[in-house]
Amino acid sequence: MSVSTSTPTPGPWPAQRRFVVQYADVDALNHLNHAVYFRYMETLRCDYYMPILGVKDPRELDIIVAEATCRYLAPAGYGTELIGECTPGGPLGRTSFSLLYRFVDAYDTKRLYARGRTVVVMYDYAHASKKPIEPTIRSRFERDAVPLESEGWVDPPRP
Repeated sequence: MSVSTSTPTPGPWPAQRRFVVQYADVDALNHLNHAVYFRYMETLRCDYYMPILGVKDPRELDIIVAEATCRYLAPAGYGTELIGECTPGGPLGRTSFSLLYRFVDAYDTKRLYARGRTVVVMYDYAHASKKPIEPTIRSRFERDAVPLESEGWVDPPRP
């Protein structure tokens, strides 16, 4: 899997949130610790998907993360203000889809710090099995989706 390091595609994406790099989240070199991006991606995933379902409690989500990847493109130090964004990546699978993430400087949105991707599976927790993406949710994802290639992701999600 490879990722482009070019500037982000235009737009804001449907889910956006500002993150300020906290002292506790930097390493000895004053770089945002790599694992923190995954926490940011969790928050953005909830910001995007919970309103679609109309729920306020993450325990009501019907998805499970099958894969998570992050590409670190520039160091973000203590006090850096990032804008994190999330949107689906197309094409969608039958039971799974990609969510794409990007983190740009809040004051210079051409400065890209990181790109992320999760492969998410629709999951029926009561039956412990994956399930197809419901038509209304698929329609929303397709409306919001950007092509995986436009953000540099070259491999499609698993079916």
